[in-house]
Amino acid sequence: MPSPFPGMDPCLEHPDFWPEVHNRLIVAIADVLTPEVRPKYEVAIEKRVYEVNNTNTDSLLVGIPDVAVKRQSQTSEGLELENRQSNTAVAESKSKEITVHLPMPETVRQTYLEVREMTTRSVVTVIEVLSPVNKRPGEGREFYLKKRQRVLGSLTNLVEIDLLRGWQPMPILGEDIQSDYRILVSDEQHRPRATLYPFNVRDSLPSFSIPLRSEDGEPMLNLQELFTTIYNRAGYDYRINYENYITELTPPLMESEQSWIRELLQQ
Repeated sequence: MPSPFPGMDPCLEHPDFWPEVHNRLIVAIADVLTPEVRPKYEVAIEKRVYEVNNTNTDSLLVGIPDVAVKRQSQTSEGLELENRQSNTAVAESKSKEITVHLPMPETVRQTYLEVREMTTRSVVTVIEVLSPVNKRPGEGREFYLKKRQRVLGSLTNLVEIDLLRGWQPMPILGEDIQSDYRILVSDEQHRPRATLYPFNVRDSLPSFSIPLRSEDGEPMLNLQELFTTIYNRAGYDYRINYENYITELTPPLMESEQSWIRELLQQ
C-alpha cells in the first residue's frame, strides 16, 4: 500500500525511521544513476565519520538518547540509620539530588554519493541527503557547511536534498524562500546561480537533472518514483502507526495541515 501522502511522508522524518530512510535513499539514487552514467562515470557511496559534542537539548530528535547518571534514592530507614551514625538531623540537610544532562561526544556516520570520472578518478558531482546533524546548530552543521563551501568553491557540482522540515535550511543568498522541503542543484558552470526546488508536504516530490561534465547529457532523477519504491520495499505502511506519529511530528504541523492529514488518513 502506498504512503497516504502525495510526496514526502512527514512521519518518516521521525528518528525511528529517518536513519533507515536516509540510507535507503542513498542506495536507491546510486542504483538508478549508475546505468545512466556508465561507462564514463561511477557512482560511489562514501561515508564520513566525525565526532561532535552533543550540547543540544534536542538530541532525542536524531535518535541518540540522552544519558543521565543519578544516585539511587535512599530509603527512609537508610536515612535514619545514616543520621544516627553521623549525629546529623535529617532536617538539617538542605541538599537534594537533581538529574542533569552532560554533553556527550557523538560519533556521526553519514553516507553521501560521489559521481566520479572512471579514467581520472576526479569527483564530478556530490549528492547529499541532509540529516538532522547537518541542520541543527552545532559542530555537525559547522562541519557540513565547511565541506559545502569547499565544494561550491571547486569545479564539482553539488546536489543537496533536504527532506526534513525541522531546523534551519542551508543558506542561500538574496531570497527568503519558505518551504517544508527543498532540493538544490548547483552546476559549477553557472555559479553563483543555482536551481532550487522548494516544495511542501502537500506536494509531490520533484524530478530534476543531475549535472555532470558540460559535454555530457544530464540524467533525470524522479525522486517521487524512488521514494514510492523505498516506501513499499521497507513496508512502512505496516510499520507506521500514523495516529501516534502525527502527534509527535517535530516541528508540529499547522492546524490546517493537521486537518488535511486527518482527512487523508480517513480515506
